[in-house]
Amino acid sequence: MTLDRRARWLALWVLCLGDLMIVLDGTIVNVALPTIRDDLGFSETSLAWIVNAYLLTFGGFLLLGGRLGDLFGQRRMFLIGISLFTAASLACGLATSQGQLVGARAVQGLGGALVAAVALSLVMTLFTEQAERAKAMGIFGFVLSGGGVAGVLLGGVLTDVLNWHWIFFINIPVGALVYVLSLRLLPEAPGMAGEGRLDIAGAVTITGSLMLAVYAIVNGNETGWTTPRTLGLLAAAVALLAAFLVVESRVASPLVPLGLFRNRDVSSANGVGILMAAGMFAYFFLSALYFQEVLGYTPLEVGFAYLPSMVIWGASSLYSDKLVMRFGIKPPLLAGLSLMTLALLLFARAPVDGSFVVDVLPATVAIGLGAGIAFNPILLAAMSGVAPQEAGLASGVVNTSFMMGGALGLAILASLASSRTDRLEAAGEASLSALNGGYHLAFLVGALFTAGAAVLGGLLLRAAVPSPEAEGEPVAEGA
Repeated sequence: MTLDRRARWLALWVLCLGDLMIVLDGTIVNVALPTIRDDLGFSETSLAWIVNAYLLTFGGFLLLGGRLGDLFGQRRMFLIGISLFTAASLACGLATSQGQLVGARAVQGLGGALVAAVALSLVMTLFTEQAERAKAMGIFGFVLSGGGVAGVLLGGVLTDVLNWHWIFFINIPVGALVYVLSLRLLPEAPGMAGEGRLDIAGAVTITGSLMLAVYAIVNGNETGWTTPRTLGLLAAAVALLAAFLVVESRVASPLVPLGLFRNRDVSSANGVGILMAAGMFAYFFLSALYFQEVLGYTPLEVGFAYLPSMVIWGASSLYSDKLVMRFGIKPPLLAGLSLMTLALLLFARAPVDGSFVVDVLPATVAIGLGAGIAFNPILLAAMSGVAPQEAGLASGVVNTSFMMGGALGLAILASLASSRTDRLEAAGEASLSALNGGYHLAFLVGALFTAGAAVLGGLLLRAAVPSPEAEGEPVAEGA
């Protein structure tokens, strides 16, 4: 892709705007769930499908979406994804029944998967010079990470001031703008459709495996982790994954060339991403519950409680490229993960009558700073040494790692919190104190996830980024 500097940065902002819609949707819906339940008559059980329908198609199609981008052109897949997501957002906003909303959410997830799977690879192919790439990834990482926090704030404002329909309608003008700008600013990429066939067997087995795994995980707490239904779904997911690996080792043009995982940094970064996402999802989900269920915050107050974190997150993300160019990938990643671990430990001791200044603000500042620093290096490591024709695949893999790590981590932590709360109540603890005790355990285990990510990254990552001050010499990092 040969674009001048100004065109590349304009293209980056278009990609960020498109991806921001997808990231926002992951959290903006959560704030409006009680209102949607009352308006459309959802039960507590069926209400979960507003989220689960999206997660199923989003998680299931990430890998396939990334490979389709490599084969048929990343710009084309990005445009198709934006179109699907925007049209489905209109359908969600206009929904007057449970079936219409859940069905439209599933289409949203498919569109979101296509966008998320190729957007990162487009950034990597637009920016090939190391300093520019690090800066671009810092901006992109801010959108990926800070967008979730912004979704909580925006969801509270739109739901309180207007109504829940607007959390979906807001995507329509943004999606239309992104589509038009993409046609003008994103460069054409022919793809490799003529160089290999789409691995249908691989696509079916891995997509089926991911969808079954996501379904089992997001419903595990409700149906029980040891029930035949949950165990059967997980066993089927594992069986399909095994079939996928067999297929990939034998076909001429595999969907996922297994040699990709022989790249030590790619494999290690995805492992770190799984653990990091598990702790990150714990922060978003459990802190929002602590604010509302224990401290009694309204949805709008929850949004404003996250505001300092979001500002710091954005600032540190935009500065993270300088840290990567100065110190390499590993030191900023370890520093960021350490700060995230500290934040979760602070929440693990937050009292029932907690003060915002004393008990909330320090933790949100620490996680904002830590996540802002950590996202850039982990994304760079996950895409390091990947051939351009496999950039979409690598992007799909790292997005899948974040998705599956977050879903699995959240399911585990929610189950631990619920179980701990029940035990404390059975022992005579007051209900609010017991609820907070459950959150404390979940935050503690979340801190173990992020600490484990730091240990794994410290031991296995070896990627280095050249520093301008070193006159082109790479920054040395131990394995």
